[in-house]
Amino acid sequence: MSAALPVNLALLPSWLDPEVILRGLGPYLLPGLCLIIFAECGLLIGFFLPGDSLLFTAGLFVAIDAITPPLWLVCVLLTVCAFAGNVVGYWIGEKAGPALFNKPDSKLFKKEHVVKTHEFFERYGPRAIVLARFVPIVRTFITAIAGVGKMDKRKFFVYSGIGAVLWATGVTVLGYFLGQIPFVHDNLEAMILLIVFISIIPIIIEVLKARREKRAAQS
Repeated sequence: MSAALPVNLALLPSWLDPEVILRGLGPYLLPGLCLIIFAECGLLIGFFLPGDSLLFTAGLFVAIDAITPPLWLVCVLLTVCAFAGNVVGYWIGEKAGPALFNKPDSKLFKKEHVVKTHEFFERYGPRAIVLARFVPIVRTFITAIAGVGKMDKRKFFVYSGIGAVLWATGVTVLGYFLGQIPFVHDNLEAMILLIVFISIIPIIIEVLKARREKRAAQS
């Protein structure tokens, strides 16, 4: 990297700290980031990866020349990987989903994630493929759910492509331009924490809703 960010995100655990993750990839930063985005969007083990903050920070890295390829190329690569991850996730759901989802809970795989994702898909229909891009955990499992449900492939590919562009390109470009604003650049830790918080708001809402429904059922 030709430059480094001016702060260390000390308030975040290292596995959530996008600077630590990207810096740790060294000369393989961009290929490594592409692999992470691919895994989060398609492989069921990738649900814990902080995709939103990584994309935002990647855009900022491009702005300060810590990532040397141009912004358009970075966005194209990340968008392709996000879309490819969805395709693989759909294939996993279609081929192995029913058997996989019937297995007991493990440390990495929780049926509650599948249930929440299924409810999300049922609520929003095909456009859930687009909306889920911005919801951690859900964006990992929803493609497999679509595969299990035998969603029309053409429709799935269209919505996946739209979602990949809006998410991978949109968040990266946002990081690029906001990263050039002095206030954002000088308060990067707060900005990344804000991105992480915004990304988990849907989960917080769902947890509160579930607790409210549980209390209502018990009364």
